[in-house]
Amino acid sequence: MNGRRRRSALGSVVGIVAVALLAGRASAHVDYVTDPPTATRDAIEFAVEVLSNSTNAALLGGGTVAVLALLAGLVLIRPTIPDVDALRDALASYREYVPWMLRLSLGLPLIGAGFTGYLFIPPLEVQARILQVSLGFLILFGLATRIVAAAGLLTYLGALAFNPQLILAMEYVPGFVAIILLGSGRPSADHMLQQVASTPGTYYGRVDPVHGVADWFAAKVGPYQRYVATVLRVGLGVAFAYLGLVEKLANPSRALQVVAKYELTNVVPVDAGLWVLGAGLTEIGVGVLLIVGLYTRGAAAVAFSMLVLTLFGLPDDPVLAHVTLFGMLSAVFTLGAGPLSLDARLAAADRRERDSEEAAPAAD
Repeated sequence: MNGRRRRSALGSVVGIVAVALLAGRASAHVDYVTDPPTATRDAIEFAVEVLSNSTNAALLGGGTVAVLALLAGLVLIRPTIPDVDALRDALASYREYVPWMLRLSLGLPLIGAGFTGYLFIPPLEVQARILQVSLGFLILFGLATRIVAAAGLLTYLGALAFNPQLILAMEYVPGFVAIILLGSGRPSADHMLQQVASTPGTYYGRVDPVHGVADWFAAKVGPYQRYVATVLRVGLGVAFAYLGLVEKLANPSRALQVVAKYELTNVVPVDAGLWVLGAGLTEIGVGVLLIVGLYTRGAAAVAFSMLVLTLFGLPDDPVLAHVTLFGMLSAVFTLGAGPLSLDARLAAADRRERDSEEAAPAAD
């Protein structure tokens, strides 16, 4: 028995942490911390200019090749590490708290946005205090959670139709969908009321108008709950890839403002243009890994680390606006890739290999 097994968590942490080290603090929403530039630079011309410098080209190209080679090597050489197994066992015990993670991730920023005076994202100054505080409080409290999450999803999509800038908060979509699928979990008001309503002889159980409907809907969506991890990782992957492509690579002028404003070249002494390209490519790379579900937990860990670096590196970045990303990445790290992912395919191949190796001695 050769003992080779794919360990996605190990591969993730080892394989892609390196890509984030260069670009971590430049990975904020640039629209949150800069003003529109008076002049814009062509994205292609900017990239050509940056890469025409041999040092920049060597650093970016060499780093990219090294990371890809390391990832490929980890797919072929799957080490068995007891620490990874212990981590997975611990995370499996946290799964019941994922609904609570998601409710905190969406409820807190909605309440904050309502009181602060913006609609989902800080640049969109719209007074919707009653709406957002109500949605956020009910989600946070876990009361009528699925209905409120559906209302929040419709609110976001409706606002997006009139304010395309809200695409910056696209992570709300998978977040709301995941809550609709999972429900409130526990602790929550829904769970407490359900327990009371389902207990024979209770007065509330005699008048409860929603217990039966809630059970019916939960039974209908139950078979789809296994796809929550897929919904979250794909949604977050698209968000990160979008930020890397549109906010960084396609908008280098504004991204350069971030580098200059926070003197990031003093943190890592490389060309400012390399900072922008590095940040954009890192976010795209993390986003792609999340979308296809390869080394998912590691990709989530790297993305979380990038946000933490942003928190400490950009002092005036609105932290509250990133709470949704923090919480949802935590949920993805807990759940793993889920179905419809390369991690799942690799794990299935491992099981077949292990079963065939165990069956071989019996056949002999």
